[in-house]
Amino acid sequence: MSTNKPTAKWSDVKSKLTDMNHVGLIGLIQDLYAANKDNQTFIHARFGLGEDILKPYKTNISRWICPDVMRNQPISVAKAKKAISDYKKALGQAEGLAELSVFYCEEVFVFLCYCGMDDEGYFDALVRMFEQALKYVMALPETKRPSFIERLEQVAEKGRDVGWGVGDDMEILLTEYGIDD
Repeated sequence: MSTNKPTAKWSDVKSKLTDMNHVGLIGLIQDLYAANKDNQTFIHARFGLGEDILKPYKTNISRWICPDVMRNQPISVAKAKKAISDYKKALGQAEGLAELSVFYCEEVFVFLCYCGMDDEGYFDALVRMFEQALKYVMALPETKRPSFIERLEQVAEKGRDVGWGVGDDMEILLTEYGIDD
């Protein structure tokens, strides 16, 4: 059965929400929470619930950027990056974004320690994430930067052994952002 109604938009949803009472809104959020784990992760992050709100995002990054090759798990740069994007939508605190982007870079090298890689796209994505991490770190107050910078310098050091110009690109980025060894 086909109708000629246009696709619903946020404004349509918003108008329905304004008609709901408090109990109805709570029920809707409860249903969304129960619907899937991504919604639960989002709500926990938004309200700062749990001991480590970054843990589910880090788990997703690890799963997709550093898969278990013995279980034939595929690599997905897009899904690893989506974890950072999801956090940004849920809470988006600068320090959390810095942590997740630096963690992504570190996880690449965890993977490379036990599994060789010869994929230019994978390494290009690493360099792009390294630059994104630098942007997030340099946006933090100066007092919050040192540990992140130290971790990024360690990543760049490991990048020298990869090939594909990864180490050179990382060194250039460190210099561009005023970080010199």
